[in-house]
Amino acid sequence: MIIFTEGLLEFLQILLSTLGDIFPIVAIILTFQILIIRKPLQHPKKVIIGFIYVIIGLSLFLEGLQLGLFPLGETMAKQLTDPTFIYGNAAAQIERELYWADYHWVYLFAAAIGFATTIAEPALIAVAIKASEISGKVISPWGLRIAVALGVAIGIALGSFRIVTGTPLHYYIIAGYVIVIIQTFYAPRMIIPLAYDSGGVTTSTVTVPLVAALGLGLAATVPGRSPLIDGFGLIAFASLFPMMTVMGYAQISQSFHLRNQKSKQSSF
Repeated sequence: MIIFTEGLLEFLQILLSTLGDIFPIVAIILTFQILIIRKPLQHPKKVIIGFIYVIIGLSLFLEGLQLGLFPLGETMAKQLTDPTFIYGNAAAQIERELYWADYHWVYLFAAAIGFATTIAEPALIAVAIKASEISGKVISPWGLRIAVALGVAIGIALGSFRIVTGTPLHYYIIAGYVIVIIQTFYAPRMIIPLAYDSGGVTTSTVTVPLVAALGLGLAATVPGRSPLIDGFGLIAFASLFPMMTVMGYAQISQSFHLRNQKSKQSSF
């Protein structure tokens, strides 16, 4: 009963906080609707019910993050970086220091969780469906989703490596954007805006909580790392690398298409 009461009080606090966050949006919409457009809202009952659903849904989502996803990511990071797990027995902990190569399970888990969360990302699913519709099914929804998920997997794994080694974040980001700029000159024009947007839609409701929890958990458990300095930055990797993989996917598809065309012309 005490646990239920505490949980209810926490949820009510989150609900009030969500109301405060949603209020500016409602105020702006109503201000423009009444003072600028000067027309009544269409279907006001549905709009009010929709806002109630949004407030309740966001509150439940935030409560779920605190109760489930954040602790899960931090727990996995602690377990995977535990010397007992890495060495296989407690006695070997004192034999030598841990090196970056000893954390191979961390990199594998980071890649797997990055891929899985991106495949399940609602924002990416919506963008992939719209891209397929507008392009006349030239762009495959699953092809785009897998390309983005591979980019996130590579980015999160590399970001975990950065946390373990303690190397500066800006080296990776600068080098990554140099590659993106070079790819932009050679990638098909149709795919470039979509590739840039793909980097943004990956960092949404499913991916961000687990990735942030993983980064903070790693920085808190790897010796010599600071959660404030090293714990953040994984989301930047998750935004950067999908741009590379989507443009790379388009470049590879274009090269195969041109090769098939040449082979057909030569056959005639």
